[in-house]
Amino acid sequence: MHTVTIADFTLGEGRLAFIAGPCVIESKTLTLEVAHALKAYAVELQVPLIFKASFDKANRTSVTSFRGPGLNQGLEILAQVKEEVGLPVLSDIHEASQAIPAAQVLDILQIPAFLCRQTDLIEAAARTGKPLNIKKGQFLAPWDMAQAAAKAAKAGNTSLLLTERGVLFGYNNLVVDFRSLPLMRGLGFPVVMDVTHSVQLPGGQGSCSGGDRQFIPHLARAAVAVGVDAVFMEVHPNPDKALCDGPNSLPLHEVPRLWRQLLDIQALRKHWEEG
Repeated sequence: MHTVTIADFTLGEGRLAFIAGPCVIESKTLTLEVAHALKAYAVELQVPLIFKASFDKANRTSVTSFRGPGLNQGLEILAQVKEEVGLPVLSDIHEASQAIPAAQVLDILQIPAFLCRQTDLIEAAARTGKPLNIKKGQFLAPWDMAQAAAKAAKAGNTSLLLTERGVLFGYNNLVVDFRSLPLMRGLGFPVVMDVTHSVQLPGGQGSCSGGDRQFIPHLARAAVAVGVDAVFMEVHPNPDKALCDGPNSLPLHEVPRLWRQLLDIQALRKHWEEG
């Protein structure tokens, strides 16, 4: 089993970590507000936390959708999160040319689900030496992620996280097959459950995606009961006003309660396994 070390903690050794933040960088003010709040929750609960926000959402449904501030400005804001708030940061890249500049700031480079078969992108990200979070495409079986991991490994990088985010089920709908979590972990890498994109309804509102955030806690609790190394969630102070993925974002104030529940389930699951 490979492990992934981020900042002062290691994923893959049995401790539950969280990856959280707004879908996209809407502004420096909002990004820092969310980062400070999440850091306070993490300190209170003594849990490892990675801050996530996208500098560019290149795969939005509509050409008119908000994409974010872009590479340069976005990385500047994420660098400030690292320096001011003291959290490791994660963001997604969409082109091989973004790998090197992104790696100068990010602690983890994320390969978006739609791009998980893009060989040049994975290899460019892997060659930076930074850990990668490869999200499983909505069109892939869990065992197909072995090929994505092999591309990174061939480029010299086995510091990988594999993320489940649901699979297409007809039009504009996703479902989660929880068998995918142990199946992907069986590939030898820590596994992450993305509990917010999994309740997304892709293109469900015509010019944008919809979602059903009421199911986020249910998927999160189930995933931790099955066994994951980290839980990924997009959060926002006011999801109904979010510029991206609001329908499938968790309200920021609900985070501590859910995290406590997940930590309790994690402790119970470890007790079952050790007993």
